[in-house]
Amino acid sequence: MLSRFKTTLSLRPCVSLYRWAHTKEKGKPLMLNPRTNKGMAFSLSERQVLGIHGLLPPKVETQDLQAMRFQNNLKKMTDPLQKYIYLMGIQERNERLFYRVLMEDIEELMPIVYTPTVGLACTHYGHIFRRPKGLFISILDKGHIRSILDNWPETNVAAVVVTDGERILGLGDLGVYGMGIPVGKLCLYTACAGIRPEKCLPVAIDVGTNNETLLKDPLYMGLYQERDRSQAYDDLIDEFMEAVVDKYGQDTLIQFEDFGNHNAFRFLRKYREKYCTFNDDIQGTAAVALAGLLAAQRAIGKPITEHRVLFLGAGEAALGIANLIVMAMIEKGMTQAEARKKIWLYDKDGLLVKGRSQETDSNQEAFVHDSPGNVQTFLDAVNTIKPTAIIGVSGAGRLFTNDVIKSMGTLNERPVIFALSNPTNKAECTAEDAYTLTDGRCLFASGSPFGPVTLKDGRVLTPGQGNNAYIFPGVALAVVLSGVRHISDTVFLEAAKTLAEQLTDKELKEGRLYPPLSNIREVSLQMAVKVVEFVYANGMAFRYPEPMDKEAFVRATVWDTEYDSFEPDTYDWPGVNFHPKK
Repeated sequence: MLSRFKTTLSLRPCVSLYRWAHTKEKGKPLMLNPRTNKGMAFSLSERQVLGIHGLLPPKVETQDLQAMRFQNNLKKMTDPLQKYIYLMGIQERNERLFYRVLMEDIEELMPIVYTPTVGLACTHYGHIFRRPKGLFISILDKGHIRSILDNWPETNVAAVVVTDGERILGLGDLGVYGMGIPVGKLCLYTACAGIRPEKCLPVAIDVGTNNETLLKDPLYMGLYQERDRSQAYDDLIDEFMEAVVDKYGQDTLIQFEDFGNHNAFRFLRKYREKYCTFNDDIQGTAAVALAGLLAAQRAIGKPITEHRVLFLGAGEAALGIANLIVMAMIEKGMTQAEARKKIWLYDKDGLLVKGRSQETDSNQEAFVHDSPGNVQTFLDAVNTIKPTAIIGVSGAGRLFTNDVIKSMGTLNERPVIFALSNPTNKAECTAEDAYTLTDGRCLFASGSPFGPVTLKDGRVLTPGQGNNAYIFPGVALAVVLSGVRHISDTVFLEAAKTLAEQLTDKELKEGRLYPPLSNIREVSLQMAVKVVEFVYANGMAFRYPEPMDKEAFVRATVWDTEYDSFEPDTYDWPGVNFHPKK
C-alpha cells in the first residue's frame, strides 16, 4: 500500500519542500499501481532500490517524453470512443501521466472524458469494460454498505460522486452503466481544481434498470431486474449517506449526479440540512446558466431584472436554473413574486399554466401562471410571452426550430439562446443555426461543445459552452477546504457571479459567454478562493483556524502531476561516534 506522501496528501496546506514519497510496495506491484507507477521514468537508483531493475527497458525517460508519446497516439485517433478508451487506459496505468496529458489539452480532451463522449461510453460500458473503477453498491447489499466502503483502499476520502444511473445526461436509464459519469466528474475535480485523486470516490448504486435493451443484453453488468421503487430504495440511500459520514466524516462532500427528476429534488430537500451535499444537475447547472445570463447582460446592457425567461423543459435542470435566477433578481431588489412572474416553463405537455389538464408537481408550482392566451406550440409561447431569453434543458433534440430562432431575433435586438441539453445530438439547436438565423446578434451557449461559426460578413463567433465543469470543481474544492457542513444555494449564486466576472470584454466580443476552457484550472481556483471567502464571511465554514490569506491557502493545496521520487531519504550524522569511550 502507498503510505502517506511527504508532500500535501491532505487537502490542508503543507510547508514541506520535499518531493519524495515513501512506499512499502516493491517490485512488480509498485508498477501495477497507477498511483505509484512512473513507467520508464523510474530513475536507475529507484529501479535498483525498489526491486524493479530489469523489469523495464534500460532507458530512463522524462514525463515530458511520455506525455508526447501519448499525445501523438491520441492525434492519430479520430473516433471519440477510441480516444476515451485510450485515455482511460492511461489512467489505469499511470495516474499522474493521465492528468498531465488531460490538463495540457483540457479544451480538446474534456469533451472526451466528460460530455458528450462520456455519454457514448456509458451506453457501451459493458462492451468497452477493461478494469472496474469506483465502488458498486446494489440493492442486495442493503445492511452491509459500511463493510463495502471498508473495501475501498483509500481511507481519507473527501469527496464522493454518486449516481443511480436513472437519468444519464439526455440518454435516460442506463443502470450501472452510469458509473462513467461519477468517474468523469471526479476526473475534473482533479484536472480543473487540483483535488487529489485519492481523495475522490465514484459510486454507482444499482437498484435495477427499466431499460429493456439492457435487461436483454448478455454483456450488461448490473442487476437483471426492474428498478426497485419501494421503501427499500430509500432505506438503501439513507444507509449509504450514513455510512459515508460514519467512515469519512460529517464534512465529506457527497455530490448527487443523474438521479431521476422525482428522486433528485426530494433527496436534495431531505439531505441538504443533514449532510454536506449538492445535486449538480439542479444546482451546478443553475449556476453555470445564471453565469451565462450575467455575462449576457454586460453585452446587452440590460440588468437581469428586466429579462423574461422561457424554458423548454421543466425538470430538475430547468427548476434549478429558474430558482437561482429568482435569487439573483431578489438580490437586485425584486420581490420573490415579481421575480417568479418573469419565468415561464414549457414541457412535453405545453406551457405550465393554471388549470391545464396535465398535472404539475410541487416543485413546479411556483412557476405555474395564469394562461397568457392560446399557446399550442413552443413557437406560440415565444410569440405570446416575448421572452428575452430561451433556455433549452429538455433533452429532446432540435426543438429550437428555425422559426423559433427567427422569432427570437425579431423580438430582441440581442436574443439570448441557451441550448443546454447533452449530449450534442440532444441540444435544442446548433450554434450555426442560432448565429446565422439571427445575423450573428444572438448570445448563444450550449451544454456540449460547438466549434466557431463564420458568418457571411466574415465575422467569426465562438459559442460559449455552459459546462458545469466551470462550477462544480471549484465549489467542491472550496467546500472541502473550508469544512462546510451544509451547502446553501447562496454558494451557487456566489459561484455564478464569480464565473461571470472572469469573462473578459475581449472574450465577450468574440461571442463567448464563458472563459475559454483552456483557462479552466485558473477559473476553478479563483472560484474556490471566492467561495472560501464567502463561506467564512457568512459563518458556513467549520475548519479553524480561519486562514488569513485565503488565496494562498487554496493554492497551497493544489495537486500537481510531477512525479515524486521514491529514493530513500538518506543523510549523514556528522561527528557521530559509534565506539564506546575508552
